[in-house]
Amino acid sequence: MSRLMMLGCTNSFALFRPKFNGHLFPSIYHINVSSLMRHVSSTTALSFCQLQASKLHDSPVTVASDVRYGGKRIISVDSPLYDYILSNVREPKILRELREETATMRGSQMQVSPDQAQLLAMLVQILGAKRCIEVGTYTGYSSLAVALVLPEGGCLVACERDGESIEVAQRYYDRAGVSHKVDVRHGLAADTLKSLIQNGEICRYDFAFVDAEKRMYQEYFELLLQLVRVGGLIVVDNVLWHGRVSDPLVNDSKTLSIRDFNENLMKDNRVDISMVPVGDGMTICRKR
Repeated sequence: MSRLMMLGCTNSFALFRPKFNGHLFPSIYHINVSSLMRHVSSTTALSFCQLQASKLHDSPVTVASDVRYGGKRIISVDSPLYDYILSNVREPKILRELREETATMRGSQMQVSPDQAQLLAMLVQILGAKRCIEVGTYTGYSSLAVALVLPEGGCLVACERDGESIEVAQRYYDRAGVSHKVDVRHGLAADTLKSLIQNGEICRYDFAFVDAEKRMYQEYFELLLQLVRVGGLIVVDNVLWHGRVSDPLVNDSKTLSIRDFNENLMKDNRVDISMVPVGDGMTICRKR
């Protein structure tokens, strides 16, 4: 379809002089792309109309506001679509039972989602990982997903400071027959990681997952960079922090910490990175 044909097909909408891509648009009603092209370029006009139309129609499609991305549209996950995604997760029975028990507990929102756990397990399998670390285990859903795919002889160091959560996790490790693969460390994760370094385990791990105190992310990352081998992965959860990272009006300590961590990662030449909008956002880091 030509650009002019695309412009002609774009829906009209009401407009109240918003700012978009550095332009202030005129205050007119039922404006369309052709009208906008009298004020801005056709590329800017098209992208703006796509964005506004998706908002007006309550569309699950989101459009990048920067026209240099060519009006790229991505799916916004609403409840029906997320239910569909979850229905396509191959969740083992033991994980489902752990998830359902955890849902009745205090802090259940800390548990990773089934689609996240499935991705973590697949990354471990693709990597052929044998030695893993988890920073922040809670009741063990993500660590159990990883342990289930580790080979015999594989090991996961699971760091968790809450004793009650550990009891639940260990019960499910036992039921799943993977207790021999999981080395539970009860205490502060930073202390555990430092002890591993002091014990000469630098560059001896293949994979690490971080889902713990947000204000400690940078410290955890620096310690894990010492423990994970070249070519290994460090996956960090909650990097989108319920969307707060993109809201300039939100400046609490946890949001600021995650925002700073994300900015630091962008400039960190020690790793290759990919931020993935799964769950609350995960960044996959490959150590160079």
